[in-house]
Amino acid sequence: MPQDQDTEHSSDEWYGEDVATFGDRLAAAREAAGLKRAEFARRLGVKKITIADWEGDISEPRANRLQMMAGLLNVSVGWLLMGEGDGVDAPGEDSGADDPGLVALLGDIRDIRGRMKADLDRLGRIEKALRKRLIEDE
Repeated sequence: MPQDQDTEHSSDEWYGEDVATFGDRLAAAREAAGLKRAEFARRLGVKKITIADWEGDISEPRANRLQMMAGLLNVSVGWLLMGEGDGVDAPGEDSGADDPGLVALLGDIRDIRGRMKADLDRLGRIEKALRKRLIEDE
């Protein structure tokens, strides 16, 4: 990360759609609420592996579970889905982390994740164009 880049990040930046995934936000909110996966799963009426899959972005919950999750975690549905609205504080905001090295590492992770998302979006567009051309050539 460039030295001149500001290392202070708002929670909107940390958990926004361009940086964090649904799973990242869900895990952060669950941890901030002090809930273990097993307890959270029990309260939602799902299996612990289901929570792990959601947090790992392997699968996504159905719409009827989102409102329940948001209520249990004291965040908005919009924040869980898109990182917008009422959510949890960004890493380090609660703990008062003053180690510039750790803050810089978190910033590097955020930057890499943003670039990866942009690359995945680009890859999706390229794949779509390729599929379209293959269909046209048939």
